[in-house]
Amino acid sequence: MLIQTETTPNPATLKFLPGQQVMPSGTRDFATPEEAEASPLAEAIFSTGDVEGVFFGHDFISVTAAPGVDWPHLKPQVLSVLLDHFSSGAPLFRAGSAAEIAVPAEAMEEDPADADVVAQIRELIETRVRPAVAQDGGDIVYRGFKHGTVYLALHGACSGCPSSTMTLKNGIEGLLKHYVPEVETVEAV
Repeated sequence: MLIQTETTPNPATLKFLPGQQVMPSGTRDFATPEEAEASPLAEAIFSTGDVEGVFFGHDFISVTAAPGVDWPHLKPQVLSVLLDHFSSGAPLFRAGSAAEIAVPAEAMEEDPADADVVAQIRELIETRVRPAVAQDGGDIVYRGFKHGTVYLALHGACSGCPSSTMTLKNGIEGLLKHYVPEVETVEAV
């Protein structure tokens, strides 16, 4: 089995591509070892001791190294964990728990008069933004629209990325403002 790796715009995060599906639908972000207890794979990656984040995408895993950790030291350890997991056919989540279910944070209450605007924003995020962000090892999720501001949550390689503010302001905000004139600004939550 060959697991490819790709750099991401976040220098602390590497994207690992096992050449097969990781998540059948949705994504899952693990920000702590305690959250990772839901998944034997995420728990094993955190057990290296040098990891501060694990993110499962459709066909990739993004791993964020702890501050001061060099990837040349950590990468072989993560590859070993991934090879063991995927070659054994082990489950991604522990059985008998609700671990697979990631309940998204509540979206803010929106004005019903903005329903058409919100539908346009959601469609652009799903069709244009999320696929591009997934290429960089992360995910972006719509959280609300109020008074001209779109609120988005960043996950995986995007969370804590030095260029995430630029991506939000120059990329996503520009795209949304172009297609949806009611959008004035984009903020991360």
